[in-house]
Amino acid sequence: MTFVEGPVTVTIPATSANLGPGYDSLGLALDLRDELTGEVVPGGTLEVTVEGAGEGTVPLDESHLVVRSMRAAFDIIGKQPAGLRLHCRNRIPHARGLGSSSAAIIGGLVLARALVAGGELILDDDTLFQKAAEIEGHPDNVAPAFHGGFTIAGEDDGFFAVRTAVDPRVSVVVFVPATGVETKAARGLLPETVPHSDAAADAGRTALLVAALSDAPEHLHRATRDFLHQEYRRPAMPESLALVDELRADGVAAIVSGAGPTVLAFSSGVESAETTKLTARCPEGWTCHALSVDMDGVRIL
Repeated sequence: MTFVEGPVTVTIPATSANLGPGYDSLGLALDLRDELTGEVVPGGTLEVTVEGAGEGTVPLDESHLVVRSMRAAFDIIGKQPAGLRLHCRNRIPHARGLGSSSAAIIGGLVLARALVAGGELILDDDTLFQKAAEIEGHPDNVAPAFHGGFTIAGEDDGFFAVRTAVDPRVSVVVFVPATGVETKAARGLLPETVPHSDAAADAGRTALLVAALSDAPEHLHRATRDFLHQEYRRPAMPESLALVDELRADGVAAIVSGAGPTVLAFSSGVESAETTKLTARCPEGWTCHALSVDMDGVRIL
């Protein structure tokens, strides 16, 4: 087994999980990408540099999530490189519910595989996906980061993911607060049990959401009504839920993206009048992005 010469670059999309009622199961890839460039070098050294999101705050050693993911892939392949150089160009904001950790995990695994000659023959897609979900702890974000588009994922004798259609009229606007919320803290607010009526209502809305995203976006407002998690998380992100309430009251299909605090609103096209009106509602101090659905998933450049 040999490593390839020279650098390899991969790009990975942001993702939004849950999408309202699809808690821990539904995910959507978005056209906002991190870029990772890696190279095997002699000398037994590790060199990590970061620009963009996380610059100056994330570790630059073996504890970096991309590095840990690369090491996991090299372990499966059966050989660690003598030295490694990694540069991360991050556009996905951290701790905002847009899948930055899943992008790091998928990107690291795919980058490591690409640095090995014939790596795909040793580490196939299913094994890579299983490892990604294992590192992340759940598959709802790593599935769209890997496959692109709209995915339904879960765990049943291993992790699984199914990609399904997305209506070409669907795009999104994301409203990103200046401060984040850690996923662990957001999950800690959820109750152990919910009323049976809420669970049943949520199941119905999740099924409708699959249909709405596939070819009936006129039903997105009704389909994105959540009964399981958003309201319980209000104490951790009151401004985000207030914006969701405000947008939904005006007929906009708005939800908390992943564990929050980013708010995602479905729209009818990145350059549409509807999207222009939505971006104008970005709260002061927040950032706003009009994004198309990414259909490619992780890519090697």
